[in-house]
Amino acid sequence: MLSLDIFINRNQSGVELKREHQLAVSRKRIGRLLRKQGLYTKGKRRKYKKQAADRCANPNLIKQNFHANEPNQTWFGDISYVPTQEGMPYCSVFIDCCTLTCAEFAIREHLRDSLVIDSLEVPLHREKPKNGLLIHTDQGSQYTGHRFYEYSRMHHFVHSQSRKGNPYDNAVMESFFKSFKREILPNKPFQTKSQAKLDIIDYLENYYNYKRIHSSLNYLTPYEFEISNEFS
Repeated sequence: MLSLDIFINRNQSGVELKREHQLAVSRKRIGRLLRKQGLYTKGKRRKYKKQAADRCANPNLIKQNFHANEPNQTWFGDISYVPTQEGMPYCSVFIDCCTLTCAEFAIREHLRDSLVIDSLEVPLHREKPKNGLLIHTDQGSQYTGHRFYEYSRMHHFVHSQSRKGNPYDNAVMESFFKSFKREILPNKPFQTKSQAKLDIIDYLENYYNYKRIHSSLNYLTPYEFEISNEFS
């Protein structure tokens, strides 16, 4: 059983056995020997995620240029989750590139495209940005579906997307959610989803825009930066 022992210990194919040990052993013979010893296992077939037929990916127009001269020129968006003992609520957030203001957010218990659309409804109606507002996201399915594509056309904003698998293209949101989780999450997960939602709302509505200072804004809050530059 030399050939079998070598095969098991070295994970070699019949070709490698023949080359290294001068043994003429075929793959079929190795398979029969392994089955006899109860050692044969069928390899798992690799699963490939099938892309949705209505996938609408867009080019990366930002190209890591995280600068805007005034509010409502460029917004960045992303989704993250907050762990609780009851499950995970998901939070969709949009950040203004110029002032780092949280334009709006939505918290839901699902990841459907309505999550991101709900978080855009209020700021689009409130701010009334000029046609051509640039909104940058990653290539999550919520942003590449046909519904979001039609929504962008209806509201006349330009949709830019990160290159696939490149978080640096959406560094504004990567930085935001890193700070968000560091500052909001307790040492242990929230006990309930309702508790997590209340803390998220308090952080985003009362703290982030008005009390959270940023070194990139000369150590001002988004609200102070907006006022000092007479954007309002």
